[in-house]
Amino acid sequence: MDILPHEKPINEYVKTIEHLKKQNQNNPLFNTEIGKLEQKLEQLKHKVYSELNPWQRIMICRHPSRPHTTDYIKNICSSFQELCGDRNFGDDHSIIGGLAKIGDMKCVLIGQEKGCDTESRIFHNFGMLNPEGFRKAMRLMKLAERFQLPVVSLLDTPGANPRLEAEERGQGWAIAENLREMARLQTPIIVVLIGEGCSGGALGMGVGDVVGMLEHSYYSVISPEGCASILWKDASKNVDAATALKLNAENMIELQIVDAIIKEPLGGAHHDPKVVYDNVQQFLLEQWQILKKINIELLLEQRYLKFRKIGQ
Repeated sequence: MDILPHEKPINEYVKTIEHLKKQNQNNPLFNTEIGKLEQKLEQLKHKVYSELNPWQRIMICRHPSRPHTTDYIKNICSSFQELCGDRNFGDDHSIIGGLAKIGDMKCVLIGQEKGCDTESRIFHNFGMLNPEGFRKAMRLMKLAERFQLPVVSLLDTPGANPRLEAEERGQGWAIAENLREMARLQTPIIVVLIGEGCSGGALGMGVGDVVGMLEHSYYSVISPEGCASILWKDASKNVDAATALKLNAENMIELQIVDAIIKEPLGGAHHDPKVVYDNVQQFLLEQWQILKKINIELLLEQRYLKFRKIGQ
């Protein structure tokens, strides 16, 4: 597993403990010392992870082993049938969507996928959506509306594809159309930020009745590096930008942009993915039990007001 800079002291402790266990098996004297070291390790972990700055939390959010949409589909869905294409241009691999069953909830699940190694990251375009990706997402949402199924939207993108070919195919229009159509979609929408939530790439799939956010994910109008390049003409000021942007989960709750923080294991989701899968599944099922009892006209009005009051 990749070790983040703030985890190096922890890793040294772990290596020392593992070495002692190998060298001194079943020696009562060393077992006592190992026990003391393990206690100190737990104390160190709590100290390090309780003092993380915004940039360190972004590094956790971007960790190569952090679970992605495909991992959630495998671990929280009892069944999943993928549906492809936007019926207009082509299939955008940065979006995975289809018919799913989570517990006793039948739904349409749509998620942004970055990939986990070089080959899959290129295949999924690093999670950067093209216009056909947004149109594909909307096509599946309309399908959910037709069959009165809730929509689950998982956000994890560094932003929409900024390249010329995406603009030529109507990138801005596709995002704007999704914002409008999601605002009036006549079925419940549950949104969960599982990783990066950057710019229009996230917002184009982020309008929902309930928006949950994993503890170390982030939501921002721009990446810290992009912000630093614009404000200071220096991308190395990303740490200052991350602090200034107020993009962590606690900031989002305070600003009423998201509704709930979903807990991660100590140090981030990659340390114990099963905990995160269970927490996300529980969040989805709890929210579904609440939303399905609300009259659709009232649901749409609440959704509208939820986003109108942001920024007041």
